[in-house]
Amino acid sequence: MTNRPTTTTEKPQRATLRDVATLAGVSEISVSRVMRNAPNISDGLRERVMDAANTLSYTPNRLAGALKNQSSNLVAVVLPSMSNDVFSTVLDGIDAVLDEHGLNAVLGLSEYDRDRELRVVRDLLSWSPMGIILTGLHHDETVAGMIAQLDIPVVQIMETEGRPLGSAVGMSHTKAAETAADFLFAKGYRRFGYIGAWSERPNRSRARRLAFEARLASMGAPLVAATILEERSSALAGSAATADLRARHPEIDCIFYANDDLALGGLFHALAEGIDVPNALGLMGFNGIGTGKATPLPLSSIQTPRYEIGAMAARLILRDPGEADRVVDLGFEIFEGGTT
Repeated sequence: MTNRPTTTTEKPQRATLRDVATLAGVSEISVSRVMRNAPNISDGLRERVMDAANTLSYTPNRLAGALKNQSSNLVAVVLPSMSNDVFSTVLDGIDAVLDEHGLNAVLGLSEYDRDRELRVVRDLLSWSPMGIILTGLHHDETVAGMIAQLDIPVVQIMETEGRPLGSAVGMSHTKAAETAADFLFAKGYRRFGYIGAWSERPNRSRARRLAFEARLASMGAPLVAATILEERSSALAGSAATADLRARHPEIDCIFYANDDLALGGLFHALAEGIDVPNALGLMGFNGIGTGKATPLPLSSIQTPRYEIGAMAARLILRDPGEADRVVDLGFEIFEGGTT
């Protein structure tokens, strides 16, 4: 585990509804109606108000006057998706620690979309949470501005390479990709393919692919081909992408996937087609979810400490206000199944 301090800056004052109204040149009632998404609002008015709100990093305050300390017993948690075991396990870790302290997580989903994340963060912050947990280290500047105005602890999860807004807990995706390349190369594979999804919107996914590709090239086994799907990851998408990739590049003898959902789809395709895994085709996923270990041929994968990441994130939210922000690297492991 690696801990390193991050720098802190003075928190700006929280923007008010009146500030937004003044900048937009409209009434406070108009701003309030836009923020409540009231009906019969013109597109022009909505755009003026939202532009001003984003410029000021404004968040509504639903608890104004309700609490002396203007804070609740909620911790805001923004995750990309709950469609697989990855982030549900992270949330379990967060909830377990918060529950010990009588706190609750309030969840928002970004779907790896920056505009949607901005809307979700603004809504969650309007309830004046005592802290916020974000996924990844790359966010819209307005998101950073809104959080800064509330003067609450922020923890970013899943990765450690970058400049966090506060604390961060996760792992090095560059090291994970290089380790995967070394492992597969040592197994004797030489003609590699790669399959990803979500249009590679999470920056850490793209960084992982590039690190994997660079490591292979340094060993004299350049990546043969990569398929990046626009759709969200799923076993069905992984199966179809694997079939297509092999049809276009039958020489490929190993495929590294952006996650286990896609890799499981690849495994199901191989089993259905009678492909000899791992001798004719090696398959490796990422995250090490339980389903991958329960298949008749266990899926080789990079095992990430998702529950521990969630639990540590909650502990960092609850740390003493006087403690410095930290970056905590919890590492990863190779799970060697039957597909490599």
